[in-house]
Amino acid sequence: MSRNLNRLALCLVAAALALAAPARAAEDPVVIPAPAVNAAPAGNIQTAVLAGGCFWGVQGVFQHTAGVVSAVSGYAGGSKATADYRQVSSGITGHAESVEIKYDPKKISYGKLLQIFFSVAHDPTQLNRQGPDTGTQYRSAIFTTSDEQKKVAGAYIAQLDAAKVYGKPIVTKVGPLEAFYPAEGYHQDYMTLHPTQPYIAFNDIPKVENLKRLFADNYIDKPTLVNAGKVTN
Repeated sequence: MSRNLNRLALCLVAAALALAAPARAAEDPVVIPAPAVNAAPAGNIQTAVLAGGCFWGVQGVFQHTAGVVSAVSGYAGGSKATADYRQVSSGITGHAESVEIKYDPKKISYGKLLQIFFSVAHDPTQLNRQGPDTGTQYRSAIFTTSDEQKKVAGAYIAQLDAAKVYGKPIVTKVGPLEAFYPAEGYHQDYMTLHPTQPYIAFNDIPKVENLKRLFADNYIDKPTLVNAGKVTN
C-alpha cells in the first residue's frame, strides 16, 4: 500500500480541484499542424518512447490510437537499478515516467504519433511537471531510437515553436533511448481499469476524449491493453 501513497495524495488534490473548477483536463488540447518532416515508410513494427507526465494518461491515449500495437508504461532516462516507482518518485534517478509505443508504420507514422503527443497527450511547455504532478520524473521528453526519429522530433519542435502555436516555448528534451524499463504491473492499463478515480477522471479521460475529437481518423474505441484478460468491459 505504501507504494501508492504519493499517487493517492495527488488523486486527493485532483479531486479537490475537480470540485472547484469546470470539468477539463489539466492540460488543454492544442490544434497543431502535422509535421513537415516525417519518417520514411517502413515495413516492420517500430518503437517510440515518449514521456509526458504521469504515464497513466499517456499510455491511455496511445492505447486508443489506431496503428499502435502496444503501449507500455515504464521508465527511461536512468539506470536499471533505480527503475522502480518508489525510487523514480523521488525525482533524483534521472528517469522519466515514459511510455514505450510499438506501432505499425503502415497504419500510423512516427510524425503522427508526435502530433498526438504534442496536441492531446500532454503540454510540452510545462517544465518538469504536468498538471498536479511536479518533478523531473514528469518531464516532457522524446527518447529516440534512431537518427531519423531524432531528425523528425527536432524538426517538429522547431516547426511548432516557429508557428507559436502554444504561446510559450516547447521544453521537450530530445535524446537517444539508452533503455526502457516496464513499470510495475499495477501501473499497466491503469486508466482503463480505474476510469472513475478522481485523478484519472480529471486529468486523463479528457485526453482520450480530445483524441477522439481532434484525431477521429486515428481513434479506436476499444483500447489495446497490456493485460487484456483483466478487463471484462
